[in-house]
Amino acid sequence: MTEKHSYDEKNSEVGEAKDFEDSSGQRSIRKSGGFLEFLIIVLIAFALVFGFVRPFVLEAFFIPSESMVPTLEVGDRVFVNKFVYRFWEPERGDVVVFRDVEGEDEDLIKRVVAVPGDRVASRRGVLRVNGEAQEEPYVNERRPDRGSYGPTRVQEGEVFVMGDNRSNSRDSRFFGPVPVENIEGEAFITFWPPSRIGLL
Repeated sequence: MTEKHSYDEKNSEVGEAKDFEDSSGQRSIRKSGGFLEFLIIVLIAFALVFGFVRPFVLEAFFIPSESMVPTLEVGDRVFVNKFVYRFWEPERGDVVVFRDVEGEDEDLIKRVVAVPGDRVASRRGVLRVNGEAQEEPYVNERRPDRGSYGPTRVQEGEVFVMGDNRSNSRDSRFFGPVPVENIEGEAFITFWPPSRIGLL
């Protein structure tokens, strides 16, 4: 990926200043004020969505590849909570954005499938964690993975990540576990395009 982001209405002041005006005058003033607030909201949202602002808590990311299909499609945009892992450790099932561990200057997005202490393996496309086959309703069943991997033990300070599109994903099976320090945040919602808005 190159892959959880108030307004004070001065109604009393307007009412006091415009007691002498009729009701239509008051409505027009309030309407114009509301439009200005709406415009400000739109500009802030636009800045967040299209990357002009890089806040510490929330950031928008663009999905450039098919490695997370069907959960995420090429062209989707997601919001990433960049603050959550200051309080909690990543858990199995989290969709995370992290800095590439192979030295490339890019961000990747994958799903955490194993955490420190877990023993992870894959047999003919079936993921096993600590010897138990995992139920994964999010994987791409149209292009099933038949490969095998491991087993390997995830060390402290690392997580094992895989794409939901297992047969078309370069992930921890190739470059190894990801250091937790590389994780930038958790992707928690798709917000673009509108037809694909939803929680991850």
